[in-house]
Amino acid sequence: MARKQQENPALDMTPMIDVVFELIIFFVVSIKQEDIFSKLNANRPAPNSAPSQATDDTSVTIEIGKGRTLNGVILYNKREVKVVELNKNLSEVARTSKKTPVVIKCTEDSPHKALIDVLDVCYRNGLYSVSIFTL
Repeated sequence: MARKQQENPALDMTPMIDVVFELIIFFVVSIKQEDIFSKLNANRPAPNSAPSQATDDTSVTIEIGKGRTLNGVILYNKREVKVVELNKNLSEVARTSKKTPVVIKCTEDSPHKALIDVLDVCYRNGLYSVSIFTL
C-alpha cells in the first residue's frame, strides 16, 4: 500500500495583512486632525473695544512691539528686554505683591510667541491679574 501524502493545510496570511494595512490607511486618512490652537483659549480683545478699567500707577505695563524693526520685541517700562530679563523684573514685582496687575499691550499683528512668552513669565512668577489690551 502506498502512503498518502498528508498536506499541511496552511493559512495564507498575505490577504489578511493586506486588509489590515488597508484599514490602517483608511483610519489614518479619515481621522479628523484637531488644531492645537483651537484649544488655546487666548482670544485677544478687538482693537475698538474700550478697556473696562483704567491702568493705575501700581500696575506693570508690558508692550509687545510690531513692525519691521520691533517685531516681537518686548518692552518693559518703555525699555526693550529679553524674556530672561523680564522674568527677573517680574519676580521682583511678585516679591512686593502677587496681586500687582499686569497690563500687556499688543497689536493684532503682534507675534503670538511673544504674547505666550510674556504670559508664561507672569504665570511662573504668580502674577495672575493679567489684562491684555489691543492697540
